Amino acid sequence: MDGFKPKPLLNKSELRQIKQTRTKIQGKKVLTDDVKKLKSLRVRPVLSFEEAIHYYKEPIWIEYYIPKESRFAYETKFLYVKLSDLSPLEEDKASERIIENIKSNSLIDPIEWFENDKELKKSFENSYHNVMGFLQSIHIIASNYQLTNNPKDIKTACYLTETLLKYEPTLASLSYCKDFMIHNLNYWIRTLNREKIEFSLEDVTVSLLIKRRNELWDKENLPEDSDFDLMSALFYEQAFPHRGADELSPEDLGID
Repeated sequence: MDGFKPKPLLNKSELRQIKQTRTKIQGKKVLTDDVKKLKSLRVRPVLSFEEAIHYYKEPIWIEYYIPKESRFAYETKFLYVKLSDLSPLEEDKASERIIENIKSNSLIDPIEWFENDKELKKSFENSYHNVMGFLQSIHIIASNYQLTNNPKDIKTACYLTETLLKYEPTLASLSYCKDFMIHNLNYWIRTLNREKIEFSLEDVTVSLLIKRRNELWDKENLPEDSDFDLMSALFYEQAFPHRGADELSPEDLGID
């Protein structure tokens, strides 16, 4: 039996596109000869504060060479990823209380219901027995924030949620609300944005947000955004420089 081979994060056409624009990795920066295209990219999209709340912002460090001036230029531009929310219709096993959380973009906190739902509590303790402390910490932070509006610990809650996302799906979440953890991550991203608190997610998490955003665009047949496509390609090259390269031929990679 052949071993499992993970699907590359970039497909052939995306990798060829990067190769054709001659982008290369230098540490955490992206080097490219396509100066005109990079200069045309906005540092950030034109969004109001209220609109920007619904995006995750990822900085992209860009380095490019200016031949006429015989020097390198450095810029930071931002990839804004629109958050894709759950659809209540897709969560067919979710209860009315969870559907209401989804519709209102409020936190789904299973610990709130443990006292009155012993079966739910047992299910979560079995599925999350090694990380129940994370769920309890998130519950405490969320409760304190609701009471005091003090945002001191909400960044911690976001990072704990990001960590728990790595354990999904579990038997409990599949019978409760299969994607409630991504819903909660979106909640904390919006909350941090609203409170104007700087934070940064792991590359794998950003990749998931981009994937969900692209699925939303395909599903709703939204117009293409060439700036987003280029910035996300640069992000993938920077974050995962070797993924998918084994599927390219020597010609694709420019190897003689």
